[in-house]
Amino acid sequence: MVSKRYTNEFKAEAVKQVTERGYPVAEVAQRLGVSSHSLYAWLRESGVSQQARSAQQEADLLKENQRLRAELRRVEEERDILKNGRRVLCQGVRAKYAFMLAHQREFRVAVMCRVLKVQRSGFYAWQAQPQSARAIEDARLLVRIEESYLASGGVYGSRNVHRDLREAGESVGKHRVARLMRAHGLRSVRSPQRYRYRAGKPSAVAPNKLQRQFTVPEPDQAWVTDITYLRTAEGWLYLAVVLDLYSRAVIGWSMKSTLARALALDALLMAIWRRRPKTSVMIHSDQGVQYGSDDWQRFCREHGLEISMSRRGNCWDNSVAESFFSSLKKERIRGKIYRTRDEARSDVFDYIEVFYNRQRRHGHLGGVAPMTFEAAASKQSV
Repeated sequence: MVSKRYTNEFKAEAVKQVTERGYPVAEVAQRLGVSSHSLYAWLRESGVSQQARSAQQEADLLKENQRLRAELRRVEEERDILKNGRRVLCQGVRAKYAFMLAHQREFRVAVMCRVLKVQRSGFYAWQAQPQSARAIEDARLLVRIEESYLASGGVYGSRNVHRDLREAGESVGKHRVARLMRAHGLRSVRSPQRYRYRAGKPSAVAPNKLQRQFTVPEPDQAWVTDITYLRTAEGWLYLAVVLDLYSRAVIGWSMKSTLARALALDALLMAIWRRRPKTSVMIHSDQGVQYGSDDWQRFCREHGLEISMSRRGNCWDNSVAESFFSSLKKERIRGKIYRTRDEARSDVFDYIEVFYNRQRRHGHLGGVAPMTFEAAASKQSV
């Protein structure tokens, strides 16, 4: 039955093709290979009303209007600060602080600090008590230190910042630079320490049974799976896919906001529901924690799947999945940052189910789409 063949995630994205993208039901049904009756049933189940969508659009428009008004006020305020404070832009910190004190009632302190590139804490400290000669010099050095630190993107620590200052002609000790950076919370951005694995180490869970044999003569003999991530304004969206090596078709996918094991399992479950393999299928993956979990191994055993894993640190062992992710990011994403995870889900769904599987010409298949290749092969076999 339909309810057993398609996941809720698939249904939701199929409904969006009609409700959000405006495609006719018949066209969407034909593209996705489902019946119009099923798609109408999914639309009824979704409970989406035109009135609710219109209300949401109006709310979004009002919110965007408010954001633009606030942005305009901010830009106008920064323009006026630059206009009135142009004489102190190239002067020292104390001159900028004096300007800020004289214009406190006219402009916000936080905005003046941002435009004049000074620290708000330094301004308040300057107001509280007169600075000593050393404090004045520290404030001057701090400006140079921040310039070096920000220019590096927050990567430089005190040692490299000290080198920049010495090359710029500043006579300052490395310990003084370290003290100023520590006092103002300027720390180098470092990645967490990770255990370094030696490339080529076999998996302890399962051997590499695929051995880069990426061309198979029949469908549902060998599948490959992998996980990638997409950037959105709400945070990362993780995508897991399952591809059939026979046609390079994406037969299973799942998108979630976390890297939980359910991400990989849901993609594999969709592939099983869609293909319903009658014989054992090899499922090949890398050595990610999702694929080495007990849940993954138990699920594969229960569904007659033979586990194969790449050698650690060797991306070529799973290059078909890596190639798909590369095509997705080059052809559809191209470095864009989606506003919401839902927006990213809809775009990726459209790429996989509408474009990649049914329209995109694949060089490995002689220039035809994966589903077209499978259909033609099925007719020949009959």
